Amino acid sequence: MQSFFPSEDGNEEGRMRFLQLIEQLLKGVDSLKNPDGVNLHGDKDRTGSFYNDLIRKSEIPTDSMPQELVNDQLLKLLHNHPYHTKYFLTNILPMASIPGILGMITAFLVNGNNLWDVYGPAGAEAEVRVISMMSKLVGYDAARSGGYTTWGGQGAVFTGLRLAIAKFAPDAPRSGVPGNFYAFCSESAHYSLFKSMEATGLGSNHLIKVQTTPDSAMDVKDLRKKLEQVIARGGIPIYIVATTGTTDAMGIDDIKEIRAVSEEIAQTYGLQRPHLHADSALGGFFAFFREYDFAANPLGFQPNLVDGLQHIQRKMNHLPLADSLCFDFQKLGQTPYLTSLFLVKNAMDLRLVDLEEEETPYVGHRGYGDYHTGYTLECSRMASSIAIYSALLAFGVKGYQQLLGQLVEVNLAFREALRAEIPEAQIVNGDNPGVVTLFRIYPEGADGFQAELAGRVSLASIERTNRFNERLFEVLGEQRDRMFFGDTKKHLVVSTADGGSTTLYAAKIFVISPYTEIGHVPEIVQYLKENIVKVYEAHSEPLETIGR
Repeated sequence: MQSFFPSEDGNEEGRMRFLQLIEQLLKGVDSLKNPDGVNLHGDKDRTGSFYNDLIRKSEIPTDSMPQELVNDQLLKLLHNHPYHTKYFLTNILPMASIPGILGMITAFLVNGNNLWDVYGPAGAEAEVRVISMMSKLVGYDAARSGGYTTWGGQGAVFTGLRLAIAKFAPDAPRSGVPGNFYAFCSESAHYSLFKSMEATGLGSNHLIKVQTTPDSAMDVKDLRKKLEQVIARGGIPIYIVATTGTTDAMGIDDIKEIRAVSEEIAQTYGLQRPHLHADSALGGFFAFFREYDFAANPLGFQPNLVDGLQHIQRKMNHLPLADSLCFDFQKLGQTPYLTSLFLVKNAMDLRLVDLEEEETPYVGHRGYGDYHTGYTLECSRMASSIAIYSALLAFGVKGYQQLLGQLVEVNLAFREALRAEIPEAQIVNGDNPGVVTLFRIYPEGADGFQAELAGRVSLASIERTNRFNERLFEVLGEQRDRMFFGDTKKHLVVSTADGGSTTLYAAKIFVISPYTEIGHVPEIVQYLKENIVKVYEAHSEPLETIGR
């Protein structure tokens, strides 16, 4: 049985055995790579009865299996798996970098529990380091801030809500959540707050969606109105989530204006200011340009890229006004899943949701150990902070600037080529430079987007156009092993000419692979053009409306 484990004494024989097994996996993955497509090689049809067949056939073997044979089975899992080639253009699913992978391996080798530094001192040290690093990056006072690694942006949004509840009702962790608390986010916000409202018992009916402007940012005037409406009904606004980089359109809410309005409303009605969380899981990484000298431009970015980066950074400069924020390093931080960092401006806030000494008899609160994270929802915590630490050291500020600059530059090139080569594909997030482009096609090829924004299009007509775009989703999706595009069924909520409202569907190009370069843009746009032509050629077929 000892052969199943790393050696106790660091002997060479055990190390070489381990390295050989790792090399088998690396060689196996490399043999499956296909730079001219998206999916790894290998036959794997996951349609039909595939998963039911797995349930029927899967059993634990009676005897031990040599790890070489186990590795063969592990590699079979990867057959036909999406891989981050230059043609991987869907959503925010990045390639894990070598520094991130090595950091995670480091954590696995000691397998410490990051709950307590007695059990996981390496993870605790790395966590304190990265909290300080990222606090300084965004403009927090690192001597006062705090945080921890968690399970994605969802975990950060959820902890922000826990803090908000505890600020307004300190006894809520023991006596329950009052029924008149409300939270606010924009119509373009991620659904994680919806889930958090359910999980805390507040209920999703107490989540107020605020209208967005055409650039997918929160409409602060509508926020003011809805804050006052809730207060007039006897409700108490406790939590506002400002999205600083929406998943689909890279919309950035104005944190400065949101905070100013929430402070004014609170003062007017004699209430405490709501806790303001910046959901910066995606866009927060552009804080790496916070102190970049755009005038001197030491990295030699092209003028259009400088303009785009400055546009983003001007909106990101207000991150320190938020009470809490987050970074999903498994996104633009280029580390493996799951490596997210929650930051809170005032570390003392975490005491509001910490456990009492008698409630944690197994860990912490001893005469030894100095780092105990009883305020986290998790009891056992992986040391994902080590992977984050590794990436921050390896990339450095300039490395992240170069990578983000490349992704934005390629995206801007896509937009230019789309406008020139496929004018019927109207870019619907043109106000938001970044790493993603959303575009929408129209049955008659007319300039319909501006009319939709202005509320001049009927519900039936928008539904018909949505169905038209769904056909494009299907055409591209059937060939996603060649080029993998994204899509969304909720870009913007718009008013209709007949007095209703609905959402707009759009296809998506998400530049996320470091191997996608400007030189690849013409080929990708040509491929997209050929598939859009197929949708228009099939336009003579009846288009069924979508149920309301």
